[in-house]
Amino acid sequence: MASRAGTATGNPSKARLVLTTLAAGQFLMALDSSVMNVSIATVAGDLGTTVTGIQGAITAYTLVMAMLMIPGGKVGVLIGRKRAFLIGCVIYGCGSLVTSIAPNLTVLLLGWSFLEGVGAALILPAIVALVAGNFPAERRPAAYGLVAAAGAIAIALGPLIGGIATTYFSWRWVFAGEVLMVAGILVLARPIADAVGEERPRIDLTGVALSALGLGTFVYGVLRSDEWGWFRPKEGGPAWFGVSPTVWLMLLGLFLVWLFLRWEGRLVARRQEPLVDPAMLQNKQLSGGLTMFFFQYLVMMGVFFVVPLYLSVALGLSALATGARLLPLSITLLAAATLIPRFLPDVSPRRVVRLGTFALLAGAVVLLGALDVDAGAEVVAVPLLLIGFGMGALASQLGAVTVSAVPQAQSAEVGGVQNAVTNLGSSIGTALAGSIMIATLTSSFLTSVTENPAVPSSVKSQATVQLASGAPFLSDAQLQTALDEAGVSPEVADAALAANEEARVDGLRAALSVLAFAALIALFFTQRIPKVQPSGTAPGAPPA
Repeated sequence: MASRAGTATGNPSKARLVLTTLAAGQFLMALDSSVMNVSIATVAGDLGTTVTGIQGAITAYTLVMAMLMIPGGKVGVLIGRKRAFLIGCVIYGCGSLVTSIAPNLTVLLLGWSFLEGVGAALILPAIVALVAGNFPAERRPAAYGLVAAAGAIAIALGPLIGGIATTYFSWRWVFAGEVLMVAGILVLARPIADAVGEERPRIDLTGVALSALGLGTFVYGVLRSDEWGWFRPKEGGPAWFGVSPTVWLMLLGLFLVWLFLRWEGRLVARRQEPLVDPAMLQNKQLSGGLTMFFFQYLVMMGVFFVVPLYLSVALGLSALATGARLLPLSITLLAAATLIPRFLPDVSPRRVVRLGTFALLAGAVVLLGALDVDAGAEVVAVPLLLIGFGMGALASQLGAVTVSAVPQAQSAEVGGVQNAVTNLGSSIGTALAGSIMIATLTSSFLTSVTENPAVPSSVKSQATVQLASGAPFLSDAQLQTALDEAGVSPEVADAALAANEEARVDGLRAALSVLAFAALIALFFTQRIPKVQPSGTAPGAPPA
């Protein structure tokens, strides 16, 4: 593999430009979903569809990325990482343009779910490879930290940006702005150095199909768990052999991924070009880094699901106020991701990753203890500072850990696998936090109602039947409106409001408990992270 790695780093201004361009690409990839999540109702009304339809578009976007992320990494090997990045940006920009003018749900699905999903599947693996190809090993932790921080900050700022756009302008302006941002990235990408192999390997179409079907089936099962249930089917939901389809789809997805790895191993044995070399996944350092990426995104996306719900629904804050309350997380995240590599360039990656994971755990535990019926928005400040620091600490090390574990020629493949793993972590984190929260909220609400003597037996029975599939996460104002429309007595209304208030907090606490437990489990996997900073040569690799 011919390499021109590091050609931009001799000139500091060019190096900064390259890093800014790649970080802007990562920011762009992460912005969409967080913006859309706070604008669902507005978008649905504007397009003449339902909230369920927009949620379906979000699901489709996630699925397209999950299915194409590994093949997208291989495309960078075939045509060059920079070319894959630029083509991905063009496709993504076209998708943003189509989305900004979408008159209905069908066009939204084409622009956002499909075109932007395909573009992201090309861009994200290429970013990982381009950082490796443009920066020497000693500068990669800082570079990966800033790039990862850009993505996480986009997720944190998404609600604020979406709230401003939706309140004062239109959600369409966000996507129109993305088109301009893509144009800027294309203009600024010129100094980025590329490395194109002299040989053009063939694309493993069977591997593409197996990996796409396996990851897509697994992620789809996870995404539908809130409607179908994880194991026991929800009331009125589908059941296959008495079990929720979620279980069967996850098992089928895992089986297809196993077949994919077996097929790839067979290609390697025949000395043919695989989509992903299975031996790469047996690398202790790489598997450790990928595992920590999985837990980082599981906890991160779970937190970004729980905290905005608490602020916007339980406390009734606007989208603008909710976004502003998330800013402490962005500040410590960016500070840790950039300052740790700068001032501690030789620090042990294992020590930093452990510290970051412990900070995630501490933040979740502190927030868990602070949540109360009488608590206000101020209780999230310290926990978000801790969680942001933890995310930034992990971001400052994990990218360099995974890429340095293999020869530089495989960096694009690592990028595809890495982003597939983070996609899995994000999906599971959001779905798990949501399902645990709703299950606990429902149980707590029904217990409070059934134990309250002021509530008639007929109302208790009706509530038990109607909430069998799960109680909605409602604000006091939303519940009061529903109770007024139902014409219930003041005594029953007061009991329902009090029960809902307690149940919301119980549900949020349960979700945070699961996230804290996930962070605790992650601590055991930090043992696989190396103790020393990566050198310029990966194990078994030629000099970069």
